[in-house]
Amino acid sequence: MPLESGSQRGCGQKYVVVTPARDEGGHIRNTVESMQHQSLPPRQWIVVDDGSRDGTGEILDRYARKIDWLRVVHRADRGFRSAGGGVIDAFYAGYAFLEDDWDFVVKLDGDVSFAADYFEKALANFDAEPQLGIAGGLVCRRENGSLKVDSATDPPFHVRGATKIYRRACWEQIGPLASAPGWDTIDEVKANFHGWHTRTFRDLPLIQHKPTGSADGNWRNWFKNGRANYVTGYHPLFLLAKCGRRAFSRRPFLMESTALFAGFTSGYLRRIPRGADTDVVRYLRRQQLRRLSGRPSIYA
Repeated sequence: MPLESGSQRGCGQKYVVVTPARDEGGHIRNTVESMQHQSLPPRQWIVVDDGSRDGTGEILDRYARKIDWLRVVHRADRGFRSAGGGVIDAFYAGYAFLEDDWDFVVKLDGDVSFAADYFEKALANFDAEPQLGIAGGLVCRRENGSLKVDSATDPPFHVRGATKIYRRACWEQIGPLASAPGWDTIDEVKANFHGWHTRTFRDLPLIQHKPTGSADGNWRNWFKNGRANYVTGYHPLFLLAKCGRRAFSRRPFLMESTALFAGFTSGYLRRIPRGADTDVVRYLRRQQLRRLSGRPSIYA
């Protein structure tokens, strides 16, 4: 029997979900099972099979025959991974199939699992905080049999790209997501610029079954992060401070900070466009300088 379409019982808010998925055959079942058992199911869930070659699309098609609010969109294989831009292009390929009747839109990765009351509790938090524009759960990973926070150093305004819940009024104000590395910080900076709050629900964990950046390798992932910091509009002094903090944080020493700096400076050398308007970049840099001088900011 097909699962009943999401009625949003117990909550006056309606949410829809879009999941870009590329070669997630080993993990997508975890995500589908988590969504399938939600106490508050979505009105629609669009999963975009972004040219997978490992059977992801076939797995999704089997589930879609049983879940009436799940739709699978298949895209041709472009032959390579496209950092930042690829996932957003896939997201919008799915977004185009959404109906207009929703209060929240969710960008959800295809390698996460979470409790059956995850969305019910998340939307209750939005109900309690009208100025909350973007939020999501705490991304964790399994390590030696226990859960570890995937990135404990994230600033308090940051919501990991694996799980982003956008209130519709905020979504419409910040405009389209940037099709570039750093998109998942640019959206939050725009939201804060316009007076919204953004934060992680630290009491709502999700398990990410594929380590962040594992598809690229450490050097390429750190370089990509440095490039993303440039695209976002980081102040050079803030980036240098970030490199300094990470120079001896893990072995091999200096490698992470060197890759971050190389990625950041490559943006200047290649004249890569910023991902946000000048006013938003100025706002971010003011916040970063406030943080460096110990004054209140979105970073603390």
